[in-house]
Amino acid sequence: MKKQCMVILVENNAGVLARVSSLFMQRGFNIDSLTVSSTENPKISRITVMTTGDQKNFSQILKQTAKLIETKMIFSVEPSFSLIRELLLVKFSAKRDDAEALKGIIEDFDAGIIDVTNGCFVVELSASSQKIDDFLEATKGFEQIEMCRSGAIAMEKGIVAYDING
Repeated sequence: MKKQCMVILVENNAGVLARVSSLFMQRGFNIDSLTVSSTENPKISRITVMTTGDQKNFSQILKQTAKLIETKMIFSVEPSFSLIRELLLVKFSAKRDDAEALKGIIEDFDAGIIDVTNGCFVVELSASSQKIDDFLEATKGFEQIEMCRSGAIAMEKGIVAYDING
């Protein structure tokens, strides 16, 4: 079982996300993360799905999702020639004596402090899933007040031509 990423370009219609997620549910596939975003074409939305499974099941879900009426294009994202990122926002207490040590970890991970208010600071980190996991592990001894993490977004490197109109 391995984590796999797919991108689905769909018509930007009401209910399309429900149909995609329902397809996953009906086939018994778990969605590890799901992100929907706009694209350069306002009529098309980009759905990025991270799932865990074997290659046979992953290929099956690609084929099934491609059959949906709203699906314009679907493809597997290969990490070796793609960028896959998540966003993490985490709020820490800044009142502790070890705040300087925490700031050192933040710097080591190329994260940034984006807000300091009322004895707290908010850290932002855009990185791979593994780097975010590593950051959370490195900071687990510090007082974490609140945390939110996005699903993955993915884009292939270089020029890739997609014809979603034909």
